[in-house]
Amino acid sequence: MKTFMARNDEVARQWVLVDATDMVLGRLAADVAAILRGKTKPEYTPHTDVGDFVVVINADKIKVTGNKEEQKLYRHHSGYMGGLRELTLKQMMEKKPEEVIRLAVKGMLPKGSLGSAQLKKLKVYAGAEHPHAAQLPQQITL
Repeated sequence: MKTFMARNDEVARQWVLVDATDMVLGRLAADVAAILRGKTKPEYTPHTDVGDFVVVINADKIKVTGNKEEQKLYRHHSGYMGGLRELTLKQMMEKKPEEVIRLAVKGMLPKGSLGSAQLKKLKVYAGAEHPHAAQLPQQITL
């Protein structure tokens, strides 16, 4: 008996719709990362992208526990001296709520080209509207 190894051209991808209303950020990100990697499928192969597409709606309605709204920081640097910029989670939720979920999921995916390919299958929207109705995503509850 040989070990099964999935190949990219043989993978049947589906579209999954997740409503993020009142969900905890880290738990949502962990479940979405597992779907993107393909860990919910029996043909999961660690070194191959076998995951599904995930559409997350209502990203502006997520919850966090503790004092993370004031204490969690998102940092980026412009590359110039003194160019370090910091935003709290509260500021980031007002500015770009989609980016909060995207960055949380990105940290849970593998680093390198495999993780980049898996992250491209994630679509996040702040409101309840999304342009992927033609793909007929199946709504799931996490």
